[in-house]
Amino acid sequence: MPAGTTAQQALKDAGVPLKGPDGAVVVRDLATGDLRDLAWTPDADAEVDPVPAASADGRAVIRHSAAHVLAQAVQDLFPGTRLGIGPPVENGFYYDFDPERPFTPEDLQALEKKMTEIVRAGQHFSRREISDADAQAELAHEPYKLELIGLKGGAGEAAEGADVEVGGAQLTMYDNLDARSGDRVWTDLCRGPHLPRTSNIPAFSLTRSAAAYWRGSEKNPQLQRVYGTAWESKDAHKAYLEHLAEAERRDHRRLGVELDLFSFPDEIGSGLPVFHPKGGVIKREMEDYVRRRHLEEGFDYVGTPHISKSGLFETSGHLPYYEETMFPGMDLDNAKYYLKAMNCPMHNLIFRSRGRSYRELPLRLFEFGSVYRYEQSGVVHGLTRVRGFAQDDSHSYVTPEQAPGEIRHLLHFVLGLLRDFGLDDYYLELSTRDDSDKFIGSDSEWAVATTVLEEAAKETGLELVPDPGGAAYYGPKISVQARDAIGRTWQMSTIQYDFNQPARFGLEYTSADGGRQQPVMIHSAKFGSIERFFGVLTEHYAGAFPAWLAPVQVVGIPVTDEQVPYLTDVALKLRARGIRVEIDDSDDRMQKKIRTASKQKVPFVLIAGGTDAEAGAVSFRYRDGSQRNGIPVDDAVGEIAAWVAARSNADPTAGNTAVPG
Repeated sequence: MPAGTTAQQALKDAGVPLKGPDGAVVVRDLATGDLRDLAWTPDADAEVDPVPAASADGRAVIRHSAAHVLAQAVQDLFPGTRLGIGPPVENGFYYDFDPERPFTPEDLQALEKKMTEIVRAGQHFSRREISDADAQAELAHEPYKLELIGLKGGAGEAAEGADVEVGGAQLTMYDNLDARSGDRVWTDLCRGPHLPRTSNIPAFSLTRSAAAYWRGSEKNPQLQRVYGTAWESKDAHKAYLEHLAEAERRDHRRLGVELDLFSFPDEIGSGLPVFHPKGGVIKREMEDYVRRRHLEEGFDYVGTPHISKSGLFETSGHLPYYEETMFPGMDLDNAKYYLKAMNCPMHNLIFRSRGRSYRELPLRLFEFGSVYRYEQSGVVHGLTRVRGFAQDDSHSYVTPEQAPGEIRHLLHFVLGLLRDFGLDDYYLELSTRDDSDKFIGSDSEWAVATTVLEEAAKETGLELVPDPGGAAYYGPKISVQARDAIGRTWQMSTIQYDFNQPARFGLEYTSADGGRQQPVMIHSAKFGSIERFFGVLTEHYAGAFPAWLAPVQVVGIPVTDEQVPYLTDVALKLRARGIRVEIDDSDDRMQKKIRTASKQKVPFVLIAGGTDAEAGAVSFRYRDGSQRNGIPVDDAVGEIAAWVAARSNADPTAGNTAVPG
């Protein structure tokens, strides 16, 4: 870019497209790495990269611009509404508002219509530098913006998304200028950059509204957060909305009600689920599986209480470093007690309960440990973000020399577990420390631990993605990020290398030369949270669980009441093979019974009429609607039992009756 030339003109001169998904929406200044508006005019010659609309940065600019249009629409339709923060986020944007009343669905429709008018008007986004004092005077009616100005420099840490408004030393305003007159019609405090004009927003829609506390704290006012999405093309927008609709169809909270799996009674409290009998079947199958697998992998089953004196969590470091996520303490018997947020401190006490020899290592302890974490109400979400949950939590105590092998062993274990449950598309994430003071231990200890994890992760051949600053306070971790049936990513199993807690608890073992050595402690959760894994599986399978996991594996449907005794005998044979079976002897017509079984996503439906009963046979109907008729009862029972025993995650169909090998 020659000095004195706008980025837009330089791109035109270079033949770079400015329209469509491949068109540039901003440029990156290669000297600083900063994104710049297309109206930017450098004082000296500069080198830039065009940023296309269809890139991650390009979409963020489109979405941030759409957030400004939303805020303008809100203040046009609801004068006096005060503004919070409006950043781009994954797949969309949001803006927080303090209106006179909560927004209704009808309000969102009106806002989207108003946004369309603003977009079509082609208003210019115009950047304007401003002093702190002038910004405070201009925004005197916006208390939340004034607060952000006061936080300048640390706003990103003080409020999520605030760095898009006051991220630098120099404050800037973005004015929306009328396309014809050039008059300012609206303005907002913003770091930028933005699109040249509102009409450059290709496609957008508003999705929902929700309550959100200012700066994420329940001590602050509750605002109204309006969410939206914006994309580089109408096709990309349409594809995303279809994806949202599919995600809604799979939403485990809705399916939990429809399939009678679990609920969240208000009388118990937010984020504290109860499992109904059908959900209990799935949970029990998960627990039985993972308990057996831990025993096969050399773990010893232990049990620990839900509550402890505060001193234990002081020693472990949870109270100094993790207290904000723990439930408040309780004063009992002249001591303060806490619900446990982690199982590891109690496992350390088991290790320390007697002398240990190097011959006992690796010592592997495992339990279904119930833990409690005080998640903010705004982030509690069905089973995937709860306040009380069970971890299939294990801790391996090893010599430093054994640590690499143990981590490889655990990775093999967790990847096999995910495959067994039908999750076979995943990558690894390596979470390390950053420069913040939340991490304990020396740089050299962190370097050793990180290297051990990184090398073990690379040996799997899987993609390894860095996550700087995402480690636990006591050590780095590997997490398995699994993709579900519609491509969404979920954090599942975790493996953490801990050199801190053994030192804090004074854990030792007798080495081969008779000396005293400190073990390395490796944390691992295979499901992570049983509740979370349950929720992910529900969405992955859209409630149509594999036959081995299904709460009801077989429903018998008689054509008339006369076949009820016959199907009852068939059910006895199935139950003798461990199959979960029900007979629908209701007054409903046969076709309605079939629809009911279909809605309940039962993998095998056995239908019997008079001819079937006389022949000692049944007809199969599968979840995909396919059917096989006249199957001898013993063959049908054997086929179902074999399919369930194979623990296949495939769906049986009329064209696929062979048990997967």
